[in-house]
Amino acid sequence: MRLYAQTSARRTRQVVADLIAVVLIAAAVKFALAVRDVILLLAEPGRKAQSAGDTLADGLGDAGDAAAKVPFVGDSLKKPLKSAADAGTSLSDAGQSLQDTVGQVATLTAVALIVLPVAFVLLLWLPPRLRWIRRSATTRRLLDADGGADLLALRALTGPQRALAAIPTPPGGLADAWRRGDQQVIDALSEITLRRAGLRP
Repeated sequence: MRLYAQTSARRTRQVVADLIAVVLIAAAVKFALAVRDVILLLAEPGRKAQSAGDTLADGLGDAGDAAAKVPFVGDSLKKPLKSAADAGTSLSDAGQSLQDTVGQVATLTAVALIVLPVAFVLLLWLPPRLRWIRRSATTRRLLDADGGADLLALRALTGPQRALAAIPTPPGGLADAWRRGDQQVIDALSEITLRRAGLRP
């Protein structure tokens, strides 16, 4: 299986197309990751809220434990401090929830920004490349088979006529020479088909 053409013009086009596809895919990935990093900056208030909530809950929880040791009124002092500590925990949970949501949005956005452009590039680039690989393998198999050169010569005769002008026309014409089995004409015609496919004889 041949991945690139043997003729320089077609091989150059294939290499350029491959490089463009790789560059576009790399650019899409880089852009998606940059957008993800920007979106993740929105999680900063959530981190601050979580940190403040944790600090508040810990401080009020400690104050409540200390207040509980006050004789006679310890339980009465502890209740409001414990409630305030629970509010600090709720603030911390809200901050964590905001961070989780922003993280999910950032990840989904990055995935979408990678998948859509990459799929578009692959749909434009991959089918023609695979078709060429399959067609060149079929052409090469035809050439190697018995009578394959005749079939390739026939394909040249039935294809675009402009390339046939380069072949010296024998008496009776190219088609007549092909029917008679003129090996020089058959070789020249099959070479045209090979060159169209990007292959050398």
